[in-house]
Amino acid sequence: MQTSLGQDVADMAAALDGDTIHVWQLRYERTQRREPLRALLGAYLGLSADAVAFVEGEHGRPELAEPWNRHLQFNWSHSGDIALVALARGIVPGIDVERLRPRAHAMEIAERFFHPDETSALTALDDAQRDQGFLQLWTGKEAVLKAMGRGIAFGLDRLRLTVSPATPQLIWLDGDDATQWQLQPISLNAGYVACVAWRGPAQAIVMGTLADSA
Repeated sequence: MQTSLGQDVADMAAALDGDTIHVWQLRYERTQRREPLRALLGAYLGLSADAVAFVEGEHGRPELAEPWNRHLQFNWSHSGDIALVALARGIVPGIDVERLRPRAHAMEIAERFFHPDETSALTALDDAQRDQGFLQLWTGKEAVLKAMGRGIAFGLDRLRLTVSPATPQLIWLDGDDATQWQLQPISLNAGYVACVAWRGPAQAIVMGTLADSA
C-alpha cells in the first residue's frame, strides 16, 4: 500500500480489524476542506486521495461511496484547529470533538434541548465542572446521533446520558435498546472534550496522530 502519509499510517491501516476502532487526530485547516480526510481514507482503502468518493446518507451524513463503504466506515469531527477521524470495519462509528471554553448559555441550551434529568444533573454541578459536564453530554449525544446517521434534528432530548467524569453511558434512546450502545471518551489535551460512540460489542480504541498534527 502506498500513501504519502507515511508507513505508520499504512501499518495501522493494515491492522484494523473488526475488534478495533482507529481514531486519528490531525490538524484542521478550513482551506484544506476534506483533503486530509481523503488522504487518510485512501491509505486505509489502498486508493489515491483523489479516488476517494463520498455520498450523503439519508440524513446528510457523509459516507464512502460503493463499494468502499462495505470495507470501511468512518466519521469525523473538527473544532478549533484539530480534527478527529474514527475508522472501523463492521460497525458504524460516530465521533464528536468540541473545544472547551466558558459557555454563558450552556444551561439555557440544556434546559431547552436536553433530557430533564440531564439538566438537573448539570444544575447540581459547581461552575468549574459545569462546562466540562455540558460538553461531555453534547459530544456523547452528537457521537451517538452521528453513528445513527442522524443529526441534532432527531432531538437531543430523545436520548439520555449519564453526567459523570467517568466513562459516559447511554441509558435511554428513543426507539432503540440503549444497552447495545458503547460510548468512549477520547483523551486529548486539556482544551478539548471528545467522544466516540457505536452500536455493537465493546471495541479497543487505537489512537494515532498524523506527523504534522499537534
